[in-house]
Amino acid sequence: MDDLGTPYDGPRPATRVVSLVPSLTEALVSVAADRVVGATDWCTHPADLDVPRVRGTKNPDLAAIAALAPDVVVANKEENRELDVRRLRERGIRVWVTDIETVPQAVASMESLLDGLGWDRPEWLAEARRLWCGSLPEVTRRVAVPIWRDPWMVVGSRTFTGDLLRRLGWENVFGEHEERYPHVELAEIGDAGADAVLLPDEPYVFTAEDGPEAFTRTPTELVSGRLITWYGPSLVEAHRCAAG
Repeated sequence: MDDLGTPYDGPRPATRVVSLVPSLTEALVSVAADRVVGATDWCTHPADLDVPRVRGTKNPDLAAIAALAPDVVVANKEENRELDVRRLRERGIRVWVTDIETVPQAVASMESLLDGLGWDRPEWLAEARRLWCGSLPEVTRRVAVPIWRDPWMVVGSRTFTGDLLRRLGWENVFGEHEERYPHVELAEIGDAGADAVLLPDEPYVFTAEDGPEAFTRTPTELVSGRLITWYGPSLVEAHRCAAG
């Protein structure tokens, strides 16, 4: 069953998979590239991925997906719309939905997905479990993570990114906010007591000229959005980069 309890009754191994989640596209291609037959425009890894595109995560082309005759479409509760999942199922298309708020959940979800599809588990997945799924370290720094500006939005509570940072010993200063991605005033970020503001290059593309100038009191660091928001082979890379 998928993360929401829906049974998968398709072929095993599944040989025609459409992915609507960039992280999971990269993960699935790393195992069986020839079985991934469609992906979104936002599925940028691996860079040489050459499959039909089915528009975005929030506005997938359902007709194009159906035309690919997938055994299953892989989606995510946060990144994709329930409406699109329902409409795909109404067309008779199987959909496997993942639900991920922590790094251990991401690892377990990928293990379950690959097992459900009848695919082998890759070595990087076992390495990700070893690196990320142990006890929490002591907090060594406090950070804020904006994901958008005008209006400003930050990573809040119950997020994969917040959990990943905590497992590096970095506490999210907005981690107790009631919302997962709250809108905040710029002054709130500066007053939150962070040691650093991490500026990722996605979903908003913060750059050296667009972002750091907004913060006059708190140091800023440009970081890879993929390494702090994606779950897949990037987990191993993220741990290696954080370790220095």
